[in-house]
Amino acid sequence: MENNYFGSILPEIRQLTDLCVENSVIDPELYGKYEVKRGLRDLNGKGVLTGLTHISDIRATKTVDGKSVPCEGKLFYRGINVEEIIRGFARDKRFGFEETTYLLLFGVLPDREQLESFKALLGELMTLPTNFIRDVIMKGPSEDMMNSLARSVLTLHSYDENPNDISLPNVLRQCLKLIAVFPMLSVYGYQAYNFYIEKQSLFIHQPDPGLSVAENILHLLRPDSSYTELEAHVLDLALVLHAEHGGGNNSTFTTHVVTSSGTDTYSAIAAALCSLKGPKHGGANLKVMKMFEDLKENVKDWTDDEEVGGYLEALLNKEAFDRAGLIYGMGHAVYSVSDPRAMVFKGYVESLSREKGMEKEYNLYDKVAELAPKIISARKKIYKGVSPNVDFYSGFAYKMMGLPLELYTPIFAVSRISGWSAHRMEELINVGKIIRPAYRSIGEEQEYIPLSER
Repeated sequence: MENNYFGSILPEIRQLTDLCVENSVIDPELYGKYEVKRGLRDLNGKGVLTGLTHISDIRATKTVDGKSVPCEGKLFYRGINVEEIIRGFARDKRFGFEETTYLLLFGVLPDREQLESFKALLGELMTLPTNFIRDVIMKGPSEDMMNSLARSVLTLHSYDENPNDISLPNVLRQCLKLIAVFPMLSVYGYQAYNFYIEKQSLFIHQPDPGLSVAENILHLLRPDSSYTELEAHVLDLALVLHAEHGGGNNSTFTTHVVTSSGTDTYSAIAAALCSLKGPKHGGANLKVMKMFEDLKENVKDWTDDEEVGGYLEALLNKEAFDRAGLIYGMGHAVYSVSDPRAMVFKGYVESLSREKGMEKEYNLYDKVAELAPKIISARKKIYKGVSPNVDFYSGFAYKMMGLPLELYTPIFAVSRISGWSAHRMEELINVGKIIRPAYRSIGEEQEYIPLSER
């Protein structure tokens, strides 16, 4: 396969790769010597402060006797605890993603009239240019939905009559348009893949402006457009929990960096999508799903602590699954004692498992959530606690709803476009300098050698 892909150039490519590696390796000790914060994180895993934001806040520590100690995680959108936001719309049996998007963008909760007006506006924007589906999405099906989504976003630049204007009203118009059409771009991209590459039947439904974003995803995806009320509310909750997570996560920071250059909205959002595609960022729930599939194949008794624990030990010993030495879905770069998103989501996932008759599988997730932190803490020296993160449960929820694996990360993008849009507006409003951190050169100065003497 490798030879077919590279053809006759494979030996030369390997040789050039070796040359590239030989002259690019950096001694890890030099990072300490020059006090470089790798990954913009200090030795304790705390992010280097690179900006200020109104949009969200993540709290994972508290000060006790003058010292910072781990605590239950909290996530705030515009100063409001996300758990309170969810309780608010759940109590009214409403969908919450549109309200959350309004809050992230404008900094205040909408009243009933403002919320209905905003939902109507998103409904009006829920259209794609004439023949866009045929000429862009259907003519270039991709096996990777994130690439398909990024390509669609960049192509929309060509259909915009004023694409490069970065005045605030124009950027807000573009952001709202992208928020409205992301579900369509994602699902239609999947339908094209499913038809042309998987050779399955093709279904292209029109979006319904009267439905919530979560409902529209299920409506667009399923051949008969049917879904249960619980399915729609669980998906809506997932969208709310993934909508925003501070300015320092990789894709949102990418949005700030690219926006600071003065580029257009489509380029900035496409860059964020390319960041989110990475398995270290948006693809985490896929890893959790695949790990659990391997666990179920190799563990006979899902209720046996010793057998399940043995598999988790094998994961850490690099003897199971992908042999990376990781238990996926456990731990987070910021949270320690708990991920508030996982804590909220867990109850909804349990309810969905009852509706779908998958309580046995949910109990397995629950058992891993109980055992894994103990096993990791006993095996590894960690500076903070470890607990299930939101990705631990989200993939299982999507599986129970029958969502295809190919759409897991695009659905993350459908949610996070709200946060990206808010951060793009914030960067432009505050007209900061172009973001340009420094890298220290460790290369030695050399004389140029004429070609005839090499």
